Amino acid sequence: MSKQSFQVRSRWLLAAASFAILAACGHAAPPAADGSPVAAAKPADSPAWPVAAVVDPTRLGFRAEGLQALDARLKQAVDKGELAGISYALVKDGEVAALKFHGNQSLGGRPMQEDTLFRIRSTGKTITAVAMMQLWEQGKWKPEDPITKFLPELANLKIASSNDTLDNPVPVSRTPTMNELMTHTAGFGYGLTLTNAVERAFMERDAGHAKDMQALVDLVAGIPLVVEPGKRWNYSIAVDLQGVIIERISGKRLGEYFEQNIFAPLAMKDTGFWLDEADRPRVATVYTRNPATGSLMVLPDQGNSAADDPFKRYSNFESGGGGASGLYSTLHDFVRFTQMLLNKGELGGQRILKPETVAFMTQNHIGNLKGVFGGDGYGFGYGGRVSLDGPTETTAQPEGSFSHFSIEGAWYWIDPANKISFVGLIQRRGPAGPSGVAMGGDGDAPRLVYKALVK
Repeated sequence: MSKQSFQVRSRWLLAAASFAILAACGHAAPPAADGSPVAAAKPADSPAWPVAAVVDPTRLGFRAEGLQALDARLKQAVDKGELAGISYALVKDGEVAALKFHGNQSLGGRPMQEDTLFRIRSTGKTITAVAMMQLWEQGKWKPEDPITKFLPELANLKIASSNDTLDNPVPVSRTPTMNELMTHTAGFGYGLTLTNAVERAFMERDAGHAKDMQALVDLVAGIPLVVEPGKRWNYSIAVDLQGVIIERISGKRLGEYFEQNIFAPLAMKDTGFWLDEADRPRVATVYTRNPATGSLMVLPDQGNSAADDPFKRYSNFESGGGGASGLYSTLHDFVRFTQMLLNKGELGGQRILKPETVAFMTQNHIGNLKGVFGGDGYGFGYGGRVSLDGPTETTAQPEGSFSHFSIEGAWYWIDPANKISFVGLIQRRGPAGPSGVAMGGDGDAPRLVYKALVK
């Protein structure tokens, strides 16, 4: 990721300087050659954006004391030893209301800063969804397509007949559809909860560390489904399978496709699957809570769940779902990505998706099915949760907000109704403990953001 860093940063500095010069020339944009007006430059037009919060966030509709309360609450997690560090950004109307870094990348180590690298895990699933929607725009797949159109190895799926064993599976009644693959309703397991034989099989067979995409598909083909397709929402290996489909349709490695079609156009210069040795000092350490003492300890490698080496290129398949060989990113980069979604598919003059595609992607696609993380107030779109009836006591974001979060604490949401996006990045697996600061899209941050917003 860093071998071209000098060239990239030089281009960034040139672009940022050019943007500043244009902005200093006055507020009125010159007419185009045909006499039509040219749109005025926006802060995000610079690839260096976001670099700092606006001087007066009250002009964006926030109360100053409300934002101070937000910052104090999130910083409290660092001060109390619940986190080593946190980085977060709040954007409204395309301008930064808050951009904060507290604590350290590791306990006693390098301070959190704009170039700190986080394993973003499942928040990267939304990036995979954007790639899938680009191919949908091109007519490469349809929601009603059977998944076997792209994954013929899954033609003989079966369903576990018992929670306790994989013996005597029964044939599936029908092949899952692409809509079900996009929404965790295809019936696959994942290996996170370990509550039944299917989930245990995903963990024991180490699905997250398959050597390549073909090995992943072959492994999934040999494990029964948890439930019939379309019958239940069940967080699953489905997004990793989307990564396989992206590779098969595009003819490119997943990381190569992401770089060419999403990261480079959005100036996400520090986002990717693999790191160079020069990146090591920027990587945030993943912690968990010691069950005996309550203090932070480095996440142990239990069940191979932490055996990810981003410095060993192509040691595992590139995970569209965020497991081993999942994406690394920075606060800067992920804010640019979420702002693109909030802008209906465009940022800095680069169109990633059509507005109608973003609208389709971020709507609820699971009907009345329940079980989505966060409770009954959420449905699920393509690549994230959809708030159905907020704001409520448990769902702070208003109806139509779109969000995701990761196993190690990264989270974001976009709120089209109020033109708000929020990104929070931490590296802790598991909760803070009793009376801890609640992270994530259902935690303290959204509650305090909307409390600070002037109605």
